[in-house]
Amino acid sequence: MDNILKLKEQADEWSDTMFLYESALKQMTMKAEMLNDEFLHRYRDNPIEHIKSRLKTAESIVRKLKNDGYEVTIENMKNHLSDIAGVRIICSYTSDIYTIADMLGRQEDVTVLYVKDYIRRPKPNGYKSYHMVVSVPVYLSDGRRDVRVEVQIRSVAMDFWASLEHKIAYKFEGDAPEALLKDLKACADMVDMLDNKMYSLNKAILAIAEERKQERGESTSGR
Repeated sequence: MDNILKLKEQADEWSDTMFLYESALKQMTMKAEMLNDEFLHRYRDNPIEHIKSRLKTAESIVRKLKNDGYEVTIENMKNHLSDIAGVRIICSYTSDIYTIADMLGRQEDVTVLYVKDYIRRPKPNGYKSYHMVVSVPVYLSDGRRDVRVEVQIRSVAMDFWASLEHKIAYKFEGDAPEALLKDLKACADMVDMLDNKMYSLNKAILAIAEERKQERGESTSGR
């Protein structure tokens, strides 16, 4: 509690800093929404199911700094935490994840700082998601600020699993029964099979639709 009060005692600097993160968060959310709108406009298809965004609370920031061994200061917060502003993009299929990540990373005002691909290299507990930390410029009246945002991109099934994993971690504070963790890992394997099966089914649907349209002398496009 004292650490939170210490942060908030620097009220003006705290407010200015969180304003920057909030502004960067809005930018990344808008970029994802515009990409989805473009897909819908050009291909009549929307690879993004929905987008979530959040700013870390003061309590969460303090806890993360302390766990990482840093003194609780605004400077350390800016220098050592990359997930204060976070955008989560939920896609229909695994292939869409890499498409969206590539398109975001190629935008001129987005700098990809680093990537953690937990899809190709899942965590031991089965967690899968594509994480990228990017820097985006926020322009103020007195100049430009570069602000980091964490972008998580995952499928609907991956997101459902991650929500359950988070609930278990929260309920048991990192000490969940072994049987639960074993079942959770088994669910992760089933999620992987479901993602692959749904993608194959979608490809089959598109192929049949294309074939029928060609028979009628039409053409279509899609994923």
